[in-house]
Amino acid sequence: MSWNGCATMSIPRSRTFPAINVWINEVEGVIVTAELPGVLVDSIDISVTGDTLEISGTRQPMEEASKEKYHRQERSYGDFKRSVQLPYAVNTEAVQAAAEKGVLRITLPRAEAEKPKQIAVRAAEV
Repeated sequence: MSWNGCATMSIPRSRTFPAINVWINEVEGVIVTAELPGVLVDSIDISVTGDTLEISGTRQPMEEASKEKYHRQERSYGDFKRSVQLPYAVNTEAVQAAAEKGVLRITLPRAEAEKPKQIAVRAAEV
């Protein structure tokens, strides 16, 4: 960290916003959660292309600009975009997304063509 004069401090920012978790649920499909504190639901865009999920949007600053200088500023704002490779193709018509308490939850059901198929074995005739 470096001091910029005595009034402000520059902080290295993470390049992986939002933080995400991805897991597979046999019933629901792929579940993705993304931490989006301070992001309005209307400013979030979600798209699926092939086996890639993209989450993008904008986080607006909470405070108005003023004459005072920050002593410390760790909260970032502005545009963000995050792409996630999914483990398999999903049914894009059935994708659901909901946000609660700053966490976005996206449910991506597995495409029918990607679901495992049970294959019956029959006895060979002699």
